[in-house]
Amino acid sequence: MTDLNTDHQELTRPIIGCAMTVLNTLGHGFHEKPYENALCVELEAQGIPFRQQPRYPIRYRSIQVGEYVPDLIVMEQIVVDTKTIESISDMEIGRMLNYLRIIGSEVGLLLNFKRPRLEWRHIWLRPHQR
Repeated sequence: MTDLNTDHQELTRPIIGCAMTVLNTLGHGFHEKPYENALCVELEAQGIPFRQQPRYPIRYRSIQVGEYVPDLIVMEQIVVDTKTIESISDMEIGRMLNYLRIIGSEVGLLLNFKRPRLEWRHIWLRPHQR
């Protein structure tokens, strides 16, 4: 789901601000990793807690069949995925919904650094979607 309640918007606003600072400073045209790393630097400078690339098991019938490694988990609840793609599509939104289910989180944030202007999309997993 992409319509976000006000509380979730307030939580993600500082992250989006950090992403804008990163894009305005680095410019567009790099691969995803420099933006992810620069976002970590900016989040730390702003005092926003995060974990970079934590690991989560993917289970099927109680057996681990894979692993999901998100770019960032911010404030222990927001999954942040950095992208450099043409535009955020339903495919990225669907993946984020799966990621949120794996982690047990409600809020995801897709950040696309491909163009001079930051593109972002909030993803909200409602409790009945888990």
